[in-house]
Amino acid sequence: MDKRKTVHIIFHAHLDPIWLWNWQAGVDEALATTRSACARLEAHPELRYSQGEAWVYRQVELLDPELFARVRAFVREGRWEIIGGWWTQPDCNFPDEAGMRHQIEAGRAYFREAFGQFPDIGFNPDSFGHQASLPGLLREYGQSHYVFMRPGPHEMALPARVFRWRGHEGGPEVTAFRIHASYCPKELTADFLRGCCSDLPEGVRDTACFCGVGDHGGGPTEALIAQVERLRDEMSGELDIRFSTGREFFAAIDAQAERLPLVTGELQFHSIGCYTVHRASKTALVRATSRLTQMETMLDGSSATHEDRAELARQWRNVVFHQFHDTLGGTCIPSAYRLICNQLGGAEAFAEEWMSLELRRRMASLPSEGSQRFIYFNASDHPADGWFEAEPWLGHLTRQPGWNITDEQGQPVRFQWLTCEALTGWFASRLAVRMTIPANAMRVLTLRTQDAPHPILPDGDTEALTGDAHCFGNLCGAAVSLYPPEMVVGNWDLALPDVISYPDTSDTWTHGKDRYPDTGEQLPVWGVPTLAEEGPFIREVIQEGRIGDSRLLRVFRITSDSPDVEMRLRVDWQERNRVLKLVLPYSGHGGTRTDGICAGSLQRAQDGCERPVQRWTRLPLCDDEALSIVCPDAFALDATAERVRITLLRSCQLAHHDPTPGGRPDVRYADRGEHDFRFRFCAGAHTDEQLDQLAFAMLRPLLYADLTR
Repeated sequence: MDKRKTVHIIFHAHLDPIWLWNWQAGVDEALATTRSACARLEAHPELRYSQGEAWVYRQVELLDPELFARVRAFVREGRWEIIGGWWTQPDCNFPDEAGMRHQIEAGRAYFREAFGQFPDIGFNPDSFGHQASLPGLLREYGQSHYVFMRPGPHEMALPARVFRWRGHEGGPEVTAFRIHASYCPKELTADFLRGCCSDLPEGVRDTACFCGVGDHGGGPTEALIAQVERLRDEMSGELDIRFSTGREFFAAIDAQAERLPLVTGELQFHSIGCYTVHRASKTALVRATSRLTQMETMLDGSSATHEDRAELARQWRNVVFHQFHDTLGGTCIPSAYRLICNQLGGAEAFAEEWMSLELRRRMASLPSEGSQRFIYFNASDHPADGWFEAEPWLGHLTRQPGWNITDEQGQPVRFQWLTCEALTGWFASRLAVRMTIPANAMRVLTLRTQDAPHPILPDGDTEALTGDAHCFGNLCGAAVSLYPPEMVVGNWDLALPDVISYPDTSDTWTHGKDRYPDTGEQLPVWGVPTLAEEGPFIREVIQEGRIGDSRLLRVFRITSDSPDVEMRLRVDWQERNRVLKLVLPYSGHGGTRTDGICAGSLQRAQDGCERPVQRWTRLPLCDDEALSIVCPDAFALDATAERVRITLLRSCQLAHHDPTPGGRPDVRYADRGEHDFRFRFCAGAHTDEQLDQLAFAMLRPLLYADLTR
């Protein structure tokens, strides 16, 4: 029996379509690498080649049909393997469930149409971490195997190089393989191949070496091929080295599946700075994803044409293209982000325009009415409940105390006039109304200016708002005090959250760290607060401040009917080499918390490590209740049993990689300028679904229209 270990040499090319170059260079590298790979296959009949990323194939198909025909011929022969199969290799922490599904579905649709197949191997060797929802998503789309490289052994200890990976206890699992040292070594040595054989489970004798010039492409070279052939002869007594594919490698592993250890949970940490850096592209992607998702909600029963649906698919491809791990990770050169933000903004604008017009088409069927109506539509698969703002057009009328608003049954609706956005004082009126709207549904409210019922007032003492600009609250268990700084949320006494900046000398990626400093902090200085809204249902205080060279503006809001505290924060960020966090001291309970992630939630240790988060976090206060923070505009946090720190902004040098010192006079620092954040602090026994509903109400705003027929 041959006791040698088998090394499967899998030639591929890691192509970064955007990174230290603009997208046009990415197109060039896709074409050049494909030509080179075809030439190597033609010159070496024994050779096989593997390539993923539908975007790469699509560029070749569009720009060089003859070259694309050569690729298809090699695929039919079985010498060109389609691996991965997604649209690109995305950041695997940031995109939400809708975004990740469209990433996979866009690639699957392309490969099925162009090649009649979709691989069962997920392939993201360069992504900067892998969230716990991935095994379930992979399995759902028929992918039972996964290849990655980061985090490396110095960042996360794993029981073996190849293992069974499960995201959650009792959940679906895939067979995962961690690449040794490099996904694109430019040369191979005996020691490198021995390294590929390290950390294999007991009795497993197959491993893989993914190689070929990468990053800017190139794939297998004649020199690499010669090295493999030489090593195959020189190490024949030690290793069985063979040209192979991902499919052949995993077929060998599947035959030994009972030997593989089980790993449960997320695969982290690598490049924690990428969770938050270049916030403009991240927020643009969130908005584009949210609007396209809303548009999809409205499609059923709509007047959408074939052209509308084709354009929707095209815009989704633009969005998932910009999920690419270097793009979304914030590590590209600054000039590359012009196209990125423009295309994401275009996707958002397309969906918003289509939805606005579709709403007005539906409004055409409403009967005539002598009074003005306010139309709200919840384009979401989650119901919306709360206070919703809009600025209706009231012509040249001046709002009067006797006006009222009624619902579809003629019953009065609670409402409050707010300070309008414009600074002219002409015509504008801003309105907040209290209502519940089911998913994918419309509400029609009517303005009553004559013979109106009495305005809605707070119901006795149960919804009273009290206090002034320094300390205010309600009788539902919510209060804010600026002097001393504290708040009450759901009758829990807590510290008031505040912004603190810390020194951050790390590079763009924050290589080699799993957390940011908690020393050397710089505290803000706040000015005198102003009571901005003082109505029967909403009380709002606004306060200006500074931290370092940056201007701050914070707003606290309490409504008469909720035990929650809402906070808005605006930061005009002008720092260098610092990180800004929203810090909230609290007394934790139980040693773990629950964070929102893609397609669900994950329980994590309160160990102070920086971790990616989506939408919300839930921090236990006792056995039955927790403090939940809904934070759809922030994307990472660290927490201990004494405090939580939500990461807001970093001012690292852009496209800076250690050990290069950087510091050129023309260097750009990340995220300078104005940024807005929203937070909602809730205490109680909130479920994941309830927190998602609160977050999606912020991420997927209601559509609004005036009807003055």
